[in-house]
Amino acid sequence: MNPYLDIVIRSVSVYLFMVIALRVFGKKELSQLNTADIILILLISNSVQNAMVGNNTSLYGGMVAALALFIINFIFKKVMLNSKFIKSLVQDKPEILIHDGKIEFKTLARLGITSEELREAMREHGVEFFKDVKLAMFEIDGNISVISGNENLRQTHHKRKIHKTLGNLNN
Repeated sequence: MNPYLDIVIRSVSVYLFMVIALRVFGKKELSQLNTADIILILLISNSVQNAMVGNNTSLYGGMVAALALFIINFIFKKVMLNSKFIKSLVQDKPEILIHDGKIEFKTLARLGITSEELREAMREHGVEFFKDVKLAMFEIDGNISVISGNENLRQTHHKRKIHKTLGNLNN
């Protein structure tokens, strides 16, 4: 087999494995990276590098692996946009954590979110008490957005929306 085709097949296989692994281990871990998580990511990248390029440690081998990853990522995102089934397999839906001051304890337990993590998110959004939360959502990117029932408090949302909005202002 062509050594570069072998690298492409290996790279695509590792990519798909990582998508499945991230789906299984959850989005919460991605949004709240700590030192141990960063070390894990670095070690995973080092361990899968050999799985992708095999014995080929040349510049071209690395470039072919990177190109294969960019292409499969592009295709995968297009498939997710066009297929609700694939999107539902890979991406969770937002979850309600608090609605009109009422905490969804079963959802918090299922997602592994502690009350302290929920309080921290509320404080970041300028809300002190659970009763003041109109809606708190666990978003698909792993962040928690909080909307208060108090019109005097500033309403904030997770960082990705703010970033995309700011990006559109520059166009």
